[in-house]
Amino acid sequence: MLYTLMHKIIPVAALEIDEVTIGILSIPEVYHLEHLPMGVPHHKGVIDRGLLNDWWLGRAIPASRSGLRDVLAVLGVRHSRELLVKCLGLSLSDQYWLCPQGKPLTWGDINFFENDFSEDVGNALFGRTSGDGELNLMSPDNTSDGWLKKKWVIADGKRVLLKGGSPPYYQEPFNEVLASRIMDRLSVPHVPYTLTWDGAQPLSACEDFINPNTDLVSAWRIFGSQKKPNHFSNYQHYVSCGENFGIRGIRESLDQMIAVDYLIVNTDRHFNNFGAIRNAETLAWLEPAPIFDCGTSMWHDQVEEVIAPAYKLASKPFKSNHADQIKLVSSFDWLNPAALLGIDEEYGELLKQSVVIDDKRRSKLCWALKRRVEMLTDAAALAH
Repeated sequence: MLYTLMHKIIPVAALEIDEVTIGILSIPEVYHLEHLPMGVPHHKGVIDRGLLNDWWLGRAIPASRSGLRDVLAVLGVRHSRELLVKCLGLSLSDQYWLCPQGKPLTWGDINFFENDFSEDVGNALFGRTSGDGELNLMSPDNTSDGWLKKKWVIADGKRVLLKGGSPPYYQEPFNEVLASRIMDRLSVPHVPYTLTWDGAQPLSACEDFINPNTDLVSAWRIFGSQKKPNHFSNYQHYVSCGENFGIRGIRESLDQMIAVDYLIVNTDRHFNNFGAIRNAETLAWLEPAPIFDCGTSMWHDQVEEVIAPAYKLASKPFKSNHADQIKLVSSFDWLNPAALLGIDEEYGELLKQSVVIDDKRRSKLCWALKRRVEMLTDAAALAH
C-alpha cells in the first residue's frame, strides 16, 4: 500500500509499505529530504531505505515488552509492527506519521496531541479488555518504547504516561518519583513524576513534555547523524554532534544526567532515553531534553544482600561503571549537596506506600541512598 511519510504538515517521501511485514518496500518519490528522520542519510536525493526501515520499524512496541505476546493475541494482530499502520505511525514523541495516498487526512484532524485517542491498546497492555465489540487500535501506545508496561491517557486535557514496575518489588515507579524529587532539590531540568495506583499496583505518572510543535530526537539518532572519528570516545562524539548542531547546553545537561544517575545507581541510561528537542517545522534545535526515565535504579530488582553503595556499579551509556562515568562530568558548579539533606528519609516515607517492600529492604535502600549522596559529594570535591 502507498503512503506519504509526513512530518506534521510537510510531506517527506512516498513509501510503499508491505502489508505483511509492514516494512518499506520502495520509496517512489521524495519531497523534502531535510525533514527525514534524524540519522537517515541520503545521497544525491536517494534515501537509504535500509536505515529508514530501521527507523520506521523501530517505532513499534519492542518484543521485550512485558506480556506482549498475550496482548497481541487479544488485539488480533500477529506482531507489534502491524499496530504501526493501525495508528498511521502517530506518536506522542514526535510529529511523524503516514498519510494513506488517496485519503484526505490532515495532521490537525488525527494527531494525538490535539485529538482524543483510544485506550483499548493501553488497557490490553495492562491486562484489561472489555470484551464487547471491536477494539479501536488508534492509539499512541502502538508507538511507545521500553519493556515495562505503560499506557497513555488523557487527564484534564493533558497527555499523561502511566508506567508500571517489574516483579518482585515493583520499585520503578517509586524510583521515578525519587529521581524527580532529587532534581527538584537540585534545580535540574527534568520531567516531573508522581505516584498513582491501579488497584494495588503502583504506577508512575508524567505529562508529555513534547507538544504539537516539537520532536524528541533520541541521543542515538543524534549520535548516528555524523561519522564518529576513530579517536573519539562515544561521549566525545555525542557532545561533538550536539555542538555541531548548535544544541545549547548539551554538555551541561550531560553533567547533570550523569551525576543524577550516579546518585541513584541508574543501570539503564541508554541512548534512547535521553536526547534533545527540536522544532518540527523549522527543524531548529531548542534544548536538551529534560531528564526522564530513571526507574531502573536503586537496585530495583536486586535482593537486599547485594544492595551496597560500591564504587564500580554497572552504568550506561558512556562507561560500564558509575565510578568511571562520573569522571566525565565537566563541572559540578551546579551541585549543592546541602540540598540533598534528608532525601534518604523522604525516600523511606515514599517506599512505605509499597505493599511488597518490607522494612528491611526499605532501611537498606535508604542507607544506600544516603551513602551515595556522600559519594557524589566526594566525587564533586575531588573534581575541583
